[in-house]
Amino acid sequence: MGVANNITAVLNFVALLCSIPIIAAGIWLASKPDNGCINLFRWPVALLGFLILLVSLAGFVGAYWYKETLLAFYLCCMAILIGLLLFLLVFAFIVTRPDGSYDVPGRGYKEYRLDGYSSWLRNHIVDSKSWNKIRACLADTDVCPKLTQQYITADQFFAAHISPLQSGCCKPPTICGYTFVNPTLWTNPANPSGDPDCYLWSNDQSQLCYNCNSCKAGLLGNLRREWRKANIILIVAVVVLIWVYIIACSAFRNAQTEDLFRHYKRGWT
Repeated sequence: MGVANNITAVLNFVALLCSIPIIAAGIWLASKPDNGCINLFRWPVALLGFLILLVSLAGFVGAYWYKETLLAFYLCCMAILIGLLLFLLVFAFIVTRPDGSYDVPGRGYKEYRLDGYSSWLRNHIVDSKSWNKIRACLADTDVCPKLTQQYITADQFFAAHISPLQSGCCKPPTICGYTFVNPTLWTNPANPSGDPDCYLWSNDQSQLCYNCNSCKAGLLGNLRREWRKANIILIVAVVVLIWVYIIACSAFRNAQTEDLFRHYKRGWT
């Protein structure tokens, strides 16, 4: 095996290692309750990571035993996968850039406005056609019930840094002026006309504020926060993959040159 093939094999091993954090980020995203209720966002990152793993493995085998066809297949497929990963990164950054959160005086958590998020997320994730299924899925999770176990008094709850999903779905908007009984039980609204969601709040534990716009906004807030975290890992991985790919292309060309030179020398001996 020539020097260029050795380099290509090592680079493919590095690319294979890069697929591991991509797969881990995808599995982490898929494990979140909000992503679990939205099939569109659940598995694309993990799937890309597995494909990069398989293609890198093919490239490593092709470089180690110098299978030129396998190496060409690796370079072609890896270019497509890097392009898809870049597209996913840019797309996720654009659609999650708007932030619908706002501070609430005297509260440790934020609340969320639906119109503060991108139109793509509003139209494709929390539109009226898909929301009934998402709402039912959220109601079956422990996102809201676990709040009653974590926070007993009003002071504890008001100082808590709960998730956007919990802020939007598990309690009424603060402007409604409801009285705290426990995190998912509120009574006597002082300002029921302060927000349309005030009328949608229910102490029925299967309803709560799952029909509220604040719940839709909280879901998008959760998605935004989780994808922003995952994007850090994906950006580092894609930079390394691009660097590896450029060097691998150069090494592949050098390997072809070495092969031609060997054939040329044999022709003269």
